[in-house]
Order: sequence, then structure tokens, then C-alpha cells
Amino acid sequence: MAANPVQSAAALTGTALHEAKRAMRERVIAVRDAIAPAVRAAASQDIARRLCALPSFADARCPLLTLPFRSEWDTHALFALALAEGKTVALPRVNGATRMLDLHEVRDLARDTAPGYRGIREPDPGLPRVDVSAIDWVLVPGVAFDAAGRRLGYGGGYYDRLLALMPPATPRVAGAFDVQLVPDVPAAPHDLVVDTLATESQLLSIARAHPAAPR
Repeated sequence: MAANPVQSAAALTGTALHEAKRAMRERVIAVRDAIAPAVRAAASQDIARRLCALPSFADARCPLLTLPFRSEWDTHALFALALAEGKTVALPRVNGATRMLDLHEVRDLARDTAPGYRGIREPDPGLPRVDVSAIDWVLVPGVAFDAAGRRLGYGGGYYDRLLALMPPATPRVAGAFDVQLVPDVPAAPHDLVVDTLATESQLLSIARAHPAAPR
């Protein structure tokens, strides 16, 4: 009988889990890098359309967005709509001293951002800070995802630490190309998952258990 992929992922620990993540990260990034620029641009538009149509995005007043890194899908259309709708748009900046993400309000991408950590465009540190508690919708970047909402990041742990500080009900949303959707992401029990994943061909809604509210 074939092994259950969810069980096999959960069974990985320690060095085996680390190596499984590293191997998948290298493989998926290589496939993503090979996508032709024109195909990447068209797929990015499809992903953006799916995310822009989400009721949770329409309701969000202070979304946390990201800018594309290397061959990631282009998030600029999502930024443009959020700003046009008058939302307070937050963008993360890596704080090397605390190993956390500092959040800043961005109103103009060209004026307010510059290349920073790993060459990713980050907000100017002098821009107004946004408290984590104000974020009501978060776009979560990643290398690979599966249908259970598990996410493989770049290995720094920045988003896992940030998401742990947010209210559990805050929508966690991701965009990715179809080639980044894999059968089974290796993950530890503490690794956080996303609620929604949009690719160029589909929108996946993932049920996520939330802790019971205190009585």
C-alpha cells in the first residue's frame, strides 16, 4: 500500500526534514526560473485577478503585501488596486538585528522602496510603521505549496515568526505559478499554513482550524 503523503511529510524531522526542504526548494526554484518571461507575465495577471476578486481582499483595510523576488509572480497589479481603493498598504522590511520583519506603510512603490535584503525592494525605514495588530490580510510568499496549505519558504523563517504574532483569523493568502503547487510540502508540525492559494489556473480554499475564542 502506498504511503499517505501527508503522513510521510509529518514523519520527517531533524536533518531529514531540512534536507527534504532544501532539495524541494532547489528543484522548484529551478523550474520557476525556467518559465519564459512572457508566460510569467501572463500567469501573473491571472493570479492577480483571482486574488483581487477575493471578498477577503475587498474587505481588507490594511493588507500586508510583498514585492516579487527573482522569478516570483508579479504582485504590482495587486498593489495598484489596493492603493486605488484607499487601503493602507504595508510592506515588510527585514530587520537583521531582530530577525523579524518590520512593517511600513507604502503609498508609492517607485518613491518609497529600494533594493534591500537579497535585492528585494523594501520600504524606506523612515516611512510610518504599521503595527502587526493592524494587518487584516496578508500575502504570504513562498517557493512551493500543496493542497493542504503547507508552504515552503526560502529558509529564513521570517514569515513563520510574523504570522505567529497575528490574530489566527487573519486571512493568509498566497499566489504562485502552477509549477509551484506540489503534491506534498515537507513540513514540521509548527510550520504555519495558508488559507487560500491562487495560481494561474485555479483558486484553492483551505480549511484551517482556529483556536477557540476565550469565554
